Amino acid sequence: MAGVLTMPGPGRGVGTGQAVGTGQGVGAGQSPGAGQGVGTGRGSGPALSRVAVVGGGPGGLYAAALLKRLDPAREVTVYERNAPSDTFGFGVVLSDETLGGIRDADPVVYEVLGRDLVRWDDIDVVHRGHRTTSTGHGFAALGRRRLLEILHARCTDLGVRLRFRTEAPPADVLAAGHDLVVAADGVHSRTREAHAGHFRPRITIHRCRYIWLAADFAFDAFRFETAETEYGVMQLHAYPYEAGASTAIVEMREEVWRAAGFDELDEAESTARCAKIFAEALGGRELRSHHSAWTAFRTVVNERWSYGNTVLIGDAAHTAHFSIGSGTKLAVEDALALAHSLRDHPAPDEALAAYEAERRPVVESTQRAATASLQWFEELAGHVDRPPRRFAFDLLTRSRRVTHANLRLRDPAFTATVERDFGCPPGTPPMFTPFRLRELTLRNRIVVSPMDMYVAEDGVPGDFHLVHLGSRALGGPGLVMTEMVCVSPEGRITPGCTGLWTDEQAAAWARIAAFVHAQAPGTALGVQLGHSGRKGSTRRMWEGIDQPLPEGNWPLVAASPLPYRPGVNQTPRALDRAGLTAVREEFTAAAGRAARSGFDLLELHCAHGYLLSGFLSPLTNHRTDAYGGDLDGRLRFPLEVFDAVREVWPRDRPMTVRISATDWAEGGTSDEDAVAIARAFADHGADAIDVSTGQVVPDETPAYGRSYQTPYADRIRNEAGVPVVAVGAISSWDDVNSLLLAGRADLCALARPHLYDPHWTLHAAAEQGYEGPAAPWPAPYRAGNRPPPTGRRG
Repeated sequence: MAGVLTMPGPGRGVGTGQAVGTGQGVGAGQSPGAGQGVGTGRGSGPALSRVAVVGGGPGGLYAAALLKRLDPAREVTVYERNAPSDTFGFGVVLSDETLGGIRDADPVVYEVLGRDLVRWDDIDVVHRGHRTTSTGHGFAALGRRRLLEILHARCTDLGVRLRFRTEAPPADVLAAGHDLVVAADGVHSRTREAHAGHFRPRITIHRCRYIWLAADFAFDAFRFETAETEYGVMQLHAYPYEAGASTAIVEMREEVWRAAGFDELDEAESTARCAKIFAEALGGRELRSHHSAWTAFRTVVNERWSYGNTVLIGDAAHTAHFSIGSGTKLAVEDALALAHSLRDHPAPDEALAAYEAERRPVVESTQRAATASLQWFEELAGHVDRPPRRFAFDLLTRSRRVTHANLRLRDPAFTATVERDFGCPPGTPPMFTPFRLRELTLRNRIVVSPMDMYVAEDGVPGDFHLVHLGSRALGGPGLVMTEMVCVSPEGRITPGCTGLWTDEQAAAWARIAAFVHAQAPGTALGVQLGHSGRKGSTRRMWEGIDQPLPEGNWPLVAASPLPYRPGVNQTPRALDRAGLTAVREEFTAAAGRAARSGFDLLELHCAHGYLLSGFLSPLTNHRTDAYGGDLDGRLRFPLEVFDAVREVWPRDRPMTVRISATDWAEGGTSDEDAVAIARAFADHGADAIDVSTGQVVPDETPAYGRSYQTPYADRIRNEAGVPVVAVGAISSWDDVNSLLLAGRADLCALARPHLYDPHWTLHAAAEQGYEGPAAPWPAPYRAGNRPPPTGRRG
């Protein structure tokens, strides 16, 4: 996708030295930017008399043009080591959103752009011979080479020095001889590497190979097509960019690429082979290449974007996977923001800081979406067994930027068919469809996630727990989970944790269960049983999370004698055979009390580094006996506990297991391990897997973001064939509906949203206009089932 361009009217040439936009285009005094103007800037901004731009791609050229317009007396030089016509890829895509920004900022530019753009609204998803079309998306495109020609002419018109086939001087030489150096030299930026110690780049090379090709005809939609070959799954991304031309990107996993022999083919052979694989999509036509080569995508992240008078823009600073089409758009918007900051801030260092402060949040959000999209295509083989329309919905919502609500607005007919396929009754959002686990039918798909409160006395839940759990139950979810209920005094995390090791505790839980069942009929109540392991004997969260008690600490046990934080937390005792048996019996005794207390569901806590999780992770289980070693050994004790609990838990009531699907640390639980763990518990009778992540080791590095844990639930659900509960920064009912319809989850658990709003589910129903049986308002609350009038609405 691209940003704002200055373009000539029809019939006007774009030759060297010719003015772009004279009469019909963008005059020198008009704003060229989307959302913010960058005028001539006379009398404002820092005195930057000499500017060097390294890299002649769209971002670098646009930056040069804008900086020259700010001060026509300024000397601006662009260094580009390639020829003017050299380019990577073929077409550049713009969305209606981007065009809307151009229209609002400068209607003249918008009008001129509209004369050359190829436009379309549809996305075609072709899977196993079935073509699903979704409309209303709004795209526009033009050729990348054409874009460069326009920017070359614009720069020449403004007096920018364009030095093609010229290597830029070394970074330190440029910095010494110029007031500003703009590094737009791409993903392999030499400028960035010259100052790597300051920029601190992190470059991640991903698992797919792809190649940019072109076809000499125009697709009538953005086309995604899968090819399930004998070597594995391959993917085509294609879109028109001229009346008679389309970009065609072919992508596949590295192992598929090698198995198919692409690693031994030259450019022409690879191009012909791709055309043969996707012959039906191409109508038997050939593909063409232009210095095309197979490559692996690199995600570039920099800790800093400027150093002295040198600043990074575009791919030198950050990259976003091509499947969301944002590389050129981000680079051009970087250029615009940089020029804006240099105009508005008197000191160059302030201007560069302002540029980064403005752009970094936008870029990071885009990169999160791009990473989600990239990972979806990396795991394409795990999605192909979905029915065609569900597959299409899954693909369209892969980045989390397009959601169920978006699609209902863009293409209500398509979305309605996906809802019918899912089983939604008329007028019923997906989240309000029932779900059955054994003999328990949940009236909707919302779970109040377990949340430790740390306010119990001697393990006994009190009035706080009654109000906390009771109010959430009255709020309409299908299932309310307790916090982790500990099976022994030594198994507590903190002195404030609840338990089920005494009959007094069981009686207190029975009081809460009776309230929920009587006052919130239709809401199920689940208990989560766990043992803290090496993470026990700590202060309450608000007193110092994971910090040992100042006094009164109790001894800890674990799979291996490894403290959670060496030098901070105590070293646990490794459980011997007698200890293993004692812990298993504590779980079964607690499960028996839970059944008698009236809980509807039991969850075994095997996540977050607590005792049973500590057996599963290779980072915390260093045993050499039958309960350690390979995954089968590490699973042995958690499965023994599960079997023992399942034996005493009533057969008509479901059991779930919470796992950490990744430790977010090198050498920890792998994706494959997570699937195998889930499959093992399912084989032993687990009715669903509650898929969380992390909190196993303190030096974890989670990839936080919206719904960031759901890809693990997705993979487990579809590879292990077991129902899953998705958790992790799911905060909107739109996210819930999207996850369910895409086939990534069966239930969605939310924690913080229910702390903020105990009636989150009922409010979600009201906001969607749903008044059916899956979200009934309690009789005393019915008068409040609509938002109260505000001062303006009253």
